[in-house]
Amino acid sequence: MRSKTELESAIRSGGRAVLVINARSRRGRRLYGTARRLLDEAGLEFVRVFPVTDPGRLRGLFADVLALEPDLVVVGGGDGTVAEAVGNLAHRDIALGVLPLGTTNNFARSLELPLDLPGAVRTLCVGTPAGGKVADVDVGWFDSTGDPRAEGPGDDRAHLFANMVSIGLSVHVADSVPHLLKRYAGRAAYALTAVGLLPRHRAFTARITIDGETRELKTHQLNVANGAHHSGTRIARDASPDDRLLAVYRLGDERRLRLASATARHVLTGPRRSLAEDVFRTTDRVEIETDPPLRVDVDGEVRGRTPVTIRLRGNALRVVVPQTFVDT
Repeated sequence: MRSKTELESAIRSGGRAVLVINARSRRGRRLYGTARRLLDEAGLEFVRVFPVTDPGRLRGLFADVLALEPDLVVVGGGDGTVAEAVGNLAHRDIALGVLPLGTTNNFARSLELPLDLPGAVRTLCVGTPAGGKVADVDVGWFDSTGDPRAEGPGDDRAHLFANMVSIGLSVHVADSVPHLLKRYAGRAAYALTAVGLLPRHRAFTARITIDGETRELKTHQLNVANGAHHSGTRIARDASPDDRLLAVYRLGDERRLRLASATARHVLTGPRRSLAEDVFRTTDRVEIETDPPLRVDVDGEVRGRTPVTIRLRGNALRVVVPQTFVDT
C-alpha cells in the first residue's frame, strides 16, 4: 500500500483513473452530459468510462474496474452507488472520488464535499489550488441473519458498508417511497412517505449489547451510523466518518408522536448537538437483537434481518476530500 501522499502524487501526475456514473440516479440521467463536459474541461482523463443504465450491473461491473488497476475511481450517483464502490475499494491502494448525484447524498455530505457538480469536480483535481487531497476514512462491517449477498464463503467485502445501518420505520419507507415522488420531491419524498406509514407502524423491542452490557429499549427507529448524516441531515456536530466510532441512537420510543418529535429535533438540532449527549452511544462494535426479528437496511438496501452484529473498520477507505476535511 502506498502512503496517502504517494497515492495523491500518482493521481496528480496523471495516474490511471476510471469513471463510473449511474445514469439512473436522481440527477445522473439529467447531469451525465454536464458531468462529462466539466471533467473534460478540468483536464481529468479516464482510461475507461462506465455509464451505468442498469443498477443491477454495478455489482459485477467493479470486477472490470479493478482489472484496469486504477489509482482513482470516480463514482457519480447516490448513496447506493457509492456504497457499492466502498465495498469494492476498501482496503485497496485506490482512491475513491465522488460526484454526488443522488437524493440525499449522505456519504458525500459526511466527506464535506460540495454538492454542486462544478464544486465536486474541482475537488477531484488533486494538486490544484482549489483541488482536494487523499484522506482515509472509516467503513462499517455487519453480519446479519439471512443476508442474501453474504452467503459465499470468505466474501468479507459483501459485509462492508459506508454510512448507516437502520432498523424500523425507515426500512418500510425505503420499500414504499414512489419512484416518481422521489424524482420530483427529492428528500421530502421520504418524509411524506413516512407520514403515511407511521399510523400503522408497530414499535419493537431492541436489545443492544456494547462491551458486554445489554440494554433493552422500545422504539420505532434504531440507527447505527458510521457517517455523519442521516436523511441528508447531520446527526451531530462532531460526528465524522473518520472518528473511529459507530454512533448508535434511536428516534423516540414506542409512542408514535415521540418518533415524530424526535425526528423533528434530529432535523433542527442535529448540527448543534454532540455525540457525548445521552441520545447517543458510541462504540466500535455493537450487537442488536429485536423482538420481533426485523429486516435490516444497510445503506438503503435490505440486507437480511436481526440479529445483527456491526463493527468498525478504521481508516479502511481512501477518498478524495476537500483540503478543509480533518483527516485523523
